[in-house]
Amino acid sequence: MSKPEIALLVSTYQRPAHLERALTSIALQNGVSDEMEVVVTDDGSADETASIVHDFAARAPFPVKLTTHPHVAFQLSRCRNEGVGATEAPYLLFLDGDCILPPDHVRVHLDQRRPNTVMAGACLRLEKDASDTVTVDTIGSGEFMNLGSAKEKRWLAKLRRQGWFYEAINHQTKPRLFGNNIGIWRTDYERVNGYDERFEGWGCEDDDLRLRLRRAGVRIRSILGHTFTYHLWHPNESTNPTHWRQGPNVAYLRRAARLTRCRNGLVKRGIDDVRVSFASGSDAPEPVAGLLPPEVRPNGHDPEVEVLVLPGDGSFGTSADARLLVILDECRQARKLAREAHLVLSDLPSGKLPEGEQLPLERLDWVLREFL
Repeated sequence: MSKPEIALLVSTYQRPAHLERALTSIALQNGVSDEMEVVVTDDGSADETASIVHDFAARAPFPVKLTTHPHVAFQLSRCRNEGVGATEAPYLLFLDGDCILPPDHVRVHLDQRRPNTVMAGACLRLEKDASDTVTVDTIGSGEFMNLGSAKEKRWLAKLRRQGWFYEAINHQTKPRLFGNNIGIWRTDYERVNGYDERFEGWGCEDDDLRLRLRRAGVRIRSILGHTFTYHLWHPNESTNPTHWRQGPNVAYLRRAARLTRCRNGLVKRGIDDVRVSFASGSDAPEPVAGLLPPEVRPNGHDPEVEVLVLPGDGSFGTSADARLLVILDECRQARKLAREAHLVLSDLPSGKLPEGEQLPLERLDWVLREFL
């Protein structure tokens, strides 16, 4: 077989019956069996998931693999990165193991590929009674595509209209990404170092990926006018909060500074891999140097992190992902530059500092090592 054109990455954990139906719908894709590979990216299931994948691989006319690891938490980002590492196709299609694909889903994604563009999809969520009618034996009939509540169909139609609107106005961050239906070029995925594996527990990993892709200059277009998947009912995840803002990952998602190439992604990057520069020169000023992690090696070329120390006559550039303002003493330009900074670090009394997110100087090591 020649190199596949598209890799389907199917995320799953402890739902073998759902996974079996999802894989059945993949096997029934029209006219693409010689163009695709499939990787089931498991989060450490301790049930018959592995045997279902093994049996499916023995029957499928395309390559099928399984990636897994010990389950210690909900690690969807890790699953997806591991899955990508096991593939070779130039185009990636992220799916969930509880979603059924219409028969032309993969073909549509292949046909809708565009350079430097991510195709953002979603799913129609089936109620429990409707889900129960979708079996391995009935998927081939396509009757599941007639299911779904009127409310769900209105929601998908709204998302589709929003996608058209965001594209028309060239929105800088939207539409959103939903991990059960994302088509992306491998080169674009690698450009941002994949999913950030610091996201553990429910939610926000897709939002973070979207924001980093847009910062990298990658467009996001909706594919909902062409295809969507069908989500099989199941109880909510135990880590799924009642309200989104209560989620375990919301604070990290909303952090002030975000590296375009995350550190804990496809490639695990140490602080010595991050390009750091100082606005006042190539070396850190003496009062700050002792606060830096020993691994930091200032590099003035195309910095990811820029540190500006005041008092001084420096200014921020425009390309750094993270702009850190260090204030050692009062000065008149502090308030103006604080508005341009993602974080302000100083030991001055709070009343003498500009308003905004502030940390003591001793936290500079933590910001560079852990926050970014």
